[in-house]
Amino acid sequence: MTWTDRQRAMLAEMGLAMWAPPSSEALAQPVVQAVIAARTEAARVQPERPGTVAPTAPVAVVAAPSCAPARPPAPAPAPKRVTSPVTQRPGEVALIDSTSSVAVEGLDWQALRETVAGCTACALCTGRTQTVFGVGPAQADWMVVGEAPGEQEDRQGEPFVGKSGQLLDNMLRAIQRTRHETQPDGSPAPPSHQVYIANTVKCRPPGNRNPAAEELLRCEPYLIRQIELLRPRIILAMGRFAVQTLLRSTEPLGRLRGRVHTYQGVPLIVTYHPDYLLRNAQDKSKAWDDLCLARRVADEAAAAMPIGA
Repeated sequence: MTWTDRQRAMLAEMGLAMWAPPSSEALAQPVVQAVIAARTEAARVQPERPGTVAPTAPVAVVAAPSCAPARPPAPAPAPKRVTSPVTQRPGEVALIDSTSSVAVEGLDWQALRETVAGCTACALCTGRTQTVFGVGPAQADWMVVGEAPGEQEDRQGEPFVGKSGQLLDNMLRAIQRTRHETQPDGSPAPPSHQVYIANTVKCRPPGNRNPAAEELLRCEPYLIRQIELLRPRIILAMGRFAVQTLLRSTEPLGRLRGRVHTYQGVPLIVTYHPDYLLRNAQDKSKAWDDLCLARRVADEAAAAMPIGA
């Protein structure tokens, strides 16, 4: 891949002297053929219900999300008990078996936003300035899932602001993606270049501590509904808690990255959180590999889609 001078400048903003897309050996399996084969299998086997993630091991090949027009949600079945693995500290895993009391099935974007704003499902509601729902175009093909709001996010009501947000925006610009409906030059950004950003937890944990397992579980229905409404064509999970929530895995993040996983048929790529990269600049090159992998999967999946889909 040949990078323009402008792209090289964007990459330099991430703190790397030289960028290179991942080698063909690292991505040896033809993505287009895998996408087409997996879509055929996905059409035969339907998930148990929208938003329910089976606790399966990560898979090496992805099934592209359905490109059918948005359809009314199916009637909601009775709530199910789920086991949510969440690593609280290195070496410690909390398994919570609980039935969520949050009912979000059938809510549209506005109703979901209002429900989140008034949420009192866990104790985080007592210390927040405001909830942090999400940001980005509702027709975006890409979805970035982070962890929990920090102090600045709590004040502004938007995920990924401050230094962390600046780094994320630089990372997205380097692969021609944006959280806005327009490009930096003011031209319209097509949905394939648009990114919707949300966190697993919508309220700031006190002192910016890690979110507790119970807090993640209570907030999970909101994230699931956001994914259902957005119908992204690829998900970029950033950070340990986002990865564990979506993949139901307690494996270290480093062992999960570099592969293509799936969430309800949507390709999912694992990478480091920008806050982590600000503290560990040596891993920015790995994050760049993850971005290149995500872009390749998204682009090749789009190329396999029928025109106008």
